Amino acid sequence: MGIFGAMTTAVGGLRAQSFALENISGNIANSQTTAFKRVDTSFSDLVSDSTVGQQKAGGVLAMSRSTNTVQGDIQSASVDTFMAINGQGYFVVQKPSGFPDGSPVFAGNDLYTRRGDFQLDKDGFLVNGAGYYLEGLPIDPSTGNVTGSVPSVLKVSNDFLPAQVTTTIQYRANIAATPITAASAAGGSELLVPADFNQDPTVAGAGAVEGDDVSTFLSESISGGAVTVFDPQGNPVNVQLRWAKIDSQQSGGTDTWNLFYQTDSNPATATTTAWLNAGVDYKFDANGQMNPPIPSVTLTNLTVDGHIVGDVVINHGANGITQFADSNGVAQVNTLSQNGFAAGQLNSISVNDKGRIVASYSNGRTLDIAEVPLVSFNGNDGLKNLDGGAFAATDESGPAIFGASGSIVGKSLEGSNTDISDEFTKLITTQQAYAANTRIVTTANQMLQDTLSMLR
Repeated sequence: MGIFGAMTTAVGGLRAQSFALENISGNIANSQTTAFKRVDTSFSDLVSDSTVGQQKAGGVLAMSRSTNTVQGDIQSASVDTFMAINGQGYFVVQKPSGFPDGSPVFAGNDLYTRRGDFQLDKDGFLVNGAGYYLEGLPIDPSTGNVTGSVPSVLKVSNDFLPAQVTTTIQYRANIAATPITAASAAGGSELLVPADFNQDPTVAGAGAVEGDDVSTFLSESISGGAVTVFDPQGNPVNVQLRWAKIDSQQSGGTDTWNLFYQTDSNPATATTTAWLNAGVDYKFDANGQMNPPIPSVTLTNLTVDGHIVGDVVINHGANGITQFADSNGVAQVNTLSQNGFAAGQLNSISVNDKGRIVASYSNGRTLDIAEVPLVSFNGNDGLKNLDGGAFAATDESGPAIFGASGSIVGKSLEGSNTDISDEFTKLITTQQAYAANTRIVTTANQMLQDTLSMLR
């Protein structure tokens, strides 16, 4: 039986090396496939039952060895929705069960992949080059937080982004301790003089500047900046701000300022209200700090040139308005922004490095609309390989675990982890092993022929 056993073992060796060659062939063929994970070959010896003194080397069995945890090179890409995984993790995807009426239908069977060449299709789904549809978690646009914990197939809506009325203005500035106004530059006081106006503009809660007094007001105040806000319909409204100093330590009082905002840029009559007092006295101590602090002030029913915005809070925060010396005698605005915007149409979507899908709109707004979760497995190499670089969970892999340690890299793709030079090395050794096994078959056959010749 020794000759026949040797021949059978050699045939098994040929079969094993053929299996290895097939894996090498597939690895080389997919050396340029996005996120491809090469398949290596492991060999295991098969020993027949025998006594210690009669033990044989045994046969061989070839088995696949996955490399799912071996990272491929990450390369930058020009497509905003492409993404790569750096480190551990898989995207959660689904394969449609059908396309009735030309739109995909999903059976709810989660699959997993590292192939991140996702692009929008005609229906707003993110689909990779192998036809797998990306899953994600929606984000609440008002809070920016993820809603829910179970991902679903993402579909990007092409709806308009509704307009958002301005409700808050963030405003921080330093006002010159000694303002240089047009009036003071001409030799007058740096303070606003109520007697120069038809009605006192410094009256708390009702102070106003009429159209006939606009030029006087502008000469006795300094610019506080301007910001564009939005009314409930999304119309832009230009809000002009000015500061007027109404009292000072030099005159025996307390450094005090009033903030004004423009309500009518082209007053129709001499008595038309052009500027309104915000209704708060900003008082400063010798250290240039507000005393008492004023963290915010509300402009009630803000209306500019007939556009009704509504109640708007001007938020200064802690120590947001200061009074320090300034050689130019002006107000240095550090922050002036607001939270409203006009309606907008979806222009494009992209993926940031936090793994969030970001929508960009024609009004200049960007909005996080979904988060792409990553999953991991206790037995990564126990996953079942599917066409297109996808995997299915098995008993050997265990269930998907959300919260993988890897991170998403936007506008990038992971390459194949196949090393061509390494595959060529394996190809040479496989060919040599295969050729050696053929010599065993040839030799065993010759020995059989010699044995048969003994009977002649």
